[in-house]
Amino acid sequence: MIGWMAGAASAATPRRWWNPRGWAPTLREATPTGRARVPTSWALYDFANTIFSYAVVSYAFGLWLTEPQQLGPEQGQLWQSLAILASVGLNALVSPILGAVSDRGGRRLPYLLVFTVLCIVPTAFISVGGAALGIVLFVIANFGYQAALIYYDATLKTVSTPASRGGLSGFGVSVGYLGTIFIALLLLLLSIPVAGTFPLAALLFALFAVPIFLVVHEQAQPGYHFHLADVVASWRQVVTTIEHTRAIPGLGRFLLARFFYTDAVNTVIVVMSVFAVRAVGLSEAQANLVLLVLTIVAVLASLGWGRLVDRIGPKRTLVLVLGSWAVGLALGAASLSVPSFGLSVAVFLVAGAILGSGLGGVQVSDRVLMIRLSPPPQLGEFFGLYGLVGKASQVLGQLLYGLVVAAFLGSLGTAAYQLAIGTLFVTMLIGLWLVWPVSDRWAGSGELAPEPGPLVEPDAPPEHLAPVYEPLDPRLD
Repeated sequence: MIGWMAGAASAATPRRWWNPRGWAPTLREATPTGRARVPTSWALYDFANTIFSYAVVSYAFGLWLTEPQQLGPEQGQLWQSLAILASVGLNALVSPILGAVSDRGGRRLPYLLVFTVLCIVPTAFISVGGAALGIVLFVIANFGYQAALIYYDATLKTVSTPASRGGLSGFGVSVGYLGTIFIALLLLLLSIPVAGTFPLAALLFALFAVPIFLVVHEQAQPGYHFHLADVVASWRQVVTTIEHTRAIPGLGRFLLARFFYTDAVNTVIVVMSVFAVRAVGLSEAQANLVLLVLTIVAVLASLGWGRLVDRIGPKRTLVLVLGSWAVGLALGAASLSVPSFGLSVAVFLVAGAILGSGLGGVQVSDRVLMIRLSPPPQLGEFFGLYGLVGKASQVLGQLLYGLVVAAFLGSLGTAAYQLAIGTLFVTMLIGLWLVWPVSDRWAGSGELAPEPGPLVEPDAPPEHLAPVYEPLDPRLD
């Protein structure tokens, strides 16, 4: 199917930046600097933060919290969801302020460093005390992680060109998946207990995050100084931005679709390991091994999705990805009804492979589509709303999933997990239906050759009130 769709690509497809020898990108041609170490260092941060995403958010924290000596399966999953809700919800509330502060000089890397440290330090001590202290430290760490993503993903435009953006985005996601493989292998080979995962993840995150701060450089934009009044103004700008989306063809519908499909994506990222152990019945080591194998699938798939974005466009690619996700979610829920344990695990593995490949596809196509739908002067403004939509959906999705499991696990058993996955299946279908008619051929983005007809663009807000966000973190966790 992918090969067929690629063959049907329009002649307007941006110039390829893949070398003739195969899939490997020519990194020097992919970046405005002409230096391969710039996008490589940028991608290594994806390697670093995906270690936290896998080891802490998706693997260790949920399993540690649902252990009998902590809170147990029912209350543990509820409090896991509440911890995600608190950290992401707080980040959503302060994101406009964070963006307004960082935009005063047009630089992101100093703020990326601050929030990276805020993530690393609490992570190292999550399992030192009891469940209450661990939850508080996790909330702080995940808040720092989410805030850091605001600034990291905004640097994609700094290190790439329009023609290479899809491919380089896929390259970064694939390198991030290598971080998942790396930490998963360490946990398996060294037999690291769940409680020991937290300090190890913190150390490795710190180590591999260093290159981006040493190699990637930004051009400062002097002339603006932050004022306290910008805190209120930045939130008012959100309302103005919502009004501005009406003038951009398809943008409002895309953002609404994003609210629904990221609900499913972000929830699965968090609950995958707990689902594998508590619902499917795998051991912690088996679950880690399964996730490792699925990550390898995702690494290869991300490169494919990135190339497909550059050939057929981000919208058509995103539709294919979301359709595959709907199938994967349905199979994942159905696997719990298979009477044979071996066959049940086999169906679960097939579902996981589909979801794993789709995780990279969502990230690669989603953010490129957002760039394609935004006029350059308002890229930061619309990415701000884009980020808030993703965070709002994650808060709702986590809370709904946790409440369903906590309410019905005692009476329905594993069927409670099926019911919870069913809520994600519905939101994914709604997202797919909403994004289906959106076009990514709008010339106002500056990414395509101009199309005939007048172009009307709303006035852009001041740069310091146009924070850039990217909340979605679909890594195979």
